Amino acid sequence: MKNVLIISTSLRGGSNSELLAKECARGAEEAGNHVELLSLKGKKIQYCIGCLSCIKTGKCVQKDDAPEIMEKLRRADVLVFATPIYYYEMSGQMKTLLDRMNPLYESDYAFREVYMIATAADGGDATFEKAYNGLQGWVDCFPKAKLCGLVAGPEIGDPKDAVNHPDVMEKAYCLGKEV
Repeated sequence: MKNVLIISTSLRGGSNSELLAKECARGAEEAGNHVELLSLKGKKIQYCIGCLSCIKTGKCVQKDDAPEIMEKLRRADVLVFATPIYYYEMSGQMKTLLDRMNPLYESDYAFREVYMIATAADGGDATFEKAYNGLQGWVDCFPKAKLCGLVAGPEIGDPKDAVNHPDVMEKAYCLGKEV
């Protein structure tokens, strides 16, 4: 049994990436894993101010929801980030969260597998590459971890449109079953 943390980074109601995150969670739970689905909706996460105090102390000087989320990341065996694609990149909320996870670098983190689930209104082949590469850059800072895969949902734009794409819903579910 693995401890799986799935983070939905979209703030939109009826988010397609969150619908796929829920399918992934369903698959992971059915496979017998402990699963937590965490939404960034309603969370206060400030921008990193680049002071680097966290490198010395292991803690951020800012007082918001990021430390609680960071502790969940630290304990998880598997991380799944679900994001909408905006202008060929991950959501700003996801990037802000990743920047704030800097104190994890020197910690005894548990995660070894990291995945991405992403949706976009665009259907081009390159739509997901930059966001995936951005997450790869973050994962590269954690030598014990590996970016293991992407579930891409192209041409999914309108709220709750993901349910009209059973093939992508199935891929998200299967990702959960296989983590």
